[in-house]
Amino acid sequence: QVQLQESGGGSVQAGGSLRLTCTVSGTSGYRFGTTCLGWFRQVPGKKREQVIFIDSSGSTSASGSVKGRFTISRDSAKNTLSLQLTSLEVEDTGTYYCAGGVRADDGCVPHYWGQGSRVTVSS
Repeated sequence: QVQLQESGGGSVQAGGSLRLTCTVSGTSGYRFGTTCLGWFRQVPGKKREQVIFIDSSGSTSASGSVKGRFTISRDSAKNTLSLQLTSLEVEDTGTYYCAGGVRADDGCVPHYWGQGSRVTVSS
């Protein structure tokens, strides 16, 4: 069973940066045929939504609110997925979850989830 574990969350001021890392334990999602890895975000009162993902070819796609500010990357040798968050805004506050899944025309359909890492951005 694939297991994902996020780390690196915390509290930062608006305009700051931080980096989240997702460590994959056991067999990686890609080895199971997973064609995408991504980050999702959930805030109180709202549905968990896709933020950014990377597919098996290395192509990435980000939601409009984070384009140009968030960068996703993978390191197959270390079995990790990272999210670099820059120019953070208060609206970026939430719990970030890494996930692995299947590439679809309009995104990444998750099959495996991490436990989440909280990010708090203050003004």
